[in-house]
Amino acid sequence: MPDFDPTQPAGCEGRIDFLFVISAEGTMKDQQDRLIAAFPDFISTIQEQFSDFDVHVLVANPNPAPGWAISDCSVCTDDCDPMGEPPNCGAVLTPCDKKIGAAVTFPAGTNASNRRCELEGGLRYITSSQQDMADAFACIAQVGTGGAGRNGQAMVAALQPEMNDPDDEDACNRGFLRDDALLVVTIIQDGYDENSLGTVDEWIAALRTAKHDDEDAFAVLVLTTDVDVGYQQLCHPNEYDPEKNRLRLLAEGVEHGYIDSICMDDFVPFFAEHANDLVELCDDFVPPG
Repeated sequence: MPDFDPTQPAGCEGRIDFLFVISAEGTMKDQQDRLIAAFPDFISTIQEQFSDFDVHVLVANPNPAPGWAISDCSVCTDDCDPMGEPPNCGAVLTPCDKKIGAAVTFPAGTNASNRRCELEGGLRYITSSQQDMADAFACIAQVGTGGAGRNGQAMVAALQPEMNDPDDEDACNRGFLRDDALLVVTIIQDGYDENSLGTVDEWIAALRTAKHDDEDAFAVLVLTTDVDVGYQQLCHPNEYDPEKNRLRLLAEGVEHGYIDSICMDDFVPFFAEHANDLVELCDDFVPPG
């Protein structure tokens, strides 16, 4: 019998679905700014590894219903009225603007973009056809500091089949989640996620279900408080909380989970460190079927 080389995995061939879940709690302005600053290098580092780079980039709404509100209309920019009445301030909204887990295209509130972000293709997330991906991401990722941080719950909601149905024009994340793409979830929250519905095991089960129980089809990146790792950490060197943050348990509970301190001055090294991990995971990806 002739010898054959081992069958090589198909790989994701540059198809990656990036899901960002960013807390909109009152202390998150600097962290959102650092994420926005790190994003271009992160994407470029991965893009350089693939001749056909085909990405979806979605920021999920971390706020439960009603999920959209401006308490001070003076912060409005292009798409709402500074002289209007809260909570809508004259903005034209859709049901998806107020649904947890739905793609954010109109971040609202204190320190938010407070305008409808211009995304190409008629979708609520960025695709590779976006002319200026960095500017588009800066708009949707600036979720502000007047909302909530139910990040685990928002992640689960964002992954639901009815939210992603490519054949349903009313599905808020229509076509975002692809079977033949690697899924990369990034969660940014500077405190404990104490308010999300569900357990960590249920969050992990939602990830596995979304990717057909293939642990190698997704990765989770988390930037959060490090007060639960011991004394002399970055966030609160003189404090220690022995109860682990559920976001830490999430990262530790999956095969490809990466976590670091949200209190680092610059997020670029974190994303640079794990970009190669994602490229390797993408190369080894085996699409279902």
